[in-house]
Amino acid sequence: MRKILTAFVAITVIFSCQDGKNSNQKILSKSSGNINNLSVVIDNDLWEGSVGEAVRDVFAAPVHGLNQDEPLFKLSQIPPSVFSGFATKNRIVLKIEKGNEAQVKIAKDAFAKPQKLVIVSGNSNQEIIDQIQENADRMIMSLKNEEIKERQRRTKLSLHKNNNIKENLGISIEFPSAYRIAKETDNFYWIRKDITTGTTNIMLYELPYGTIKENDSLVNQIIKMRDSIGQIHIPGPTDGSFMVTEMAYSPFLTKTTIDDKTAYETKGLWDVKNAFMSGPFVNYVINDEANNRQLVVEGFAFAPSVEKRDYMFELESIIKSIKFE
Repeated sequence: MRKILTAFVAITVIFSCQDGKNSNQKILSKSSGNINNLSVVIDNDLWEGSVGEAVRDVFAAPVHGLNQDEPLFKLSQIPPSVFSGFATKNRIVLKIEKGNEAQVKIAKDAFAKPQKLVIVSGNSNQEIIDQIQENADRMIMSLKNEEIKERQRRTKLSLHKNNNIKENLGISIEFPSAYRIAKETDNFYWIRKDITTGTTNIMLYELPYGTIKENDSLVNQIIKMRDSIGQIHIPGPTDGSFMVTEMAYSPFLTKTTIDDKTAYETKGLWDVKNAFMSGPFVNYVINDEANNRQLVVEGFAFAPSVEKRDYMFELESIIKSIKFE
């Protein structure tokens, strides 16, 4: 009987190990950190020299479309000698390694979960700088996507559910319950949230497919479109005032995708005609060929005298939650 029991225990242990529960897999703790706070693991000498300058030039570059300089990421430098324990749990980490082959590696869930770790290495300062500059877009996109997912996770904790956007526009979009439907007419939606110094806002509406064409006048088409919508739907505080595009600031245009559909992303500044109000906006024209339309989604913030990066980042994360039904 004892031999049978021993054999049974041995078999159980073997199958448990094969199942992975008693294997060498790491049990990762939950990551932490404020959104867009990037831990930079780098020697003090490198941080204070040309390598640190290259890191700041790329990862603390000003965000496009804001009316004041705010960095892409808030950087916190950590010397490698103290990068252990709780210090390794930040959600996004940049690690600089001198003395190794020149390359950029991006790892997922290395010390915590979820986590994105970017490792930049080189045998000399110049090799490291070259890797940073040549791979800037790829590294920023990877880190930013991780933060978008985190912002969306937090939004899911308290979703606004009392709306008929899915029925009228054929999309789902996840935004917090703190927002309200301020205006709904003819498949136009204006969604707002009160903040300490103003509001954050989202607009959704449809255009016939091909209204906005990809040619040399693309930016001008988008400006003309949003100005006409502002005049109809977004009034200012005085009679005859309405939201328009601030033409003193050249909008930043790029091509992207929303739910696997081609979209034109425009970042710039808005102001109110005949009134002293302004702020940043991000506008997406999404090509929905299957439904013979272009869906326009815009986020804009009114938050005078305070930083606006995080407000706009929340709006961007909401817009990127869109799914076409």
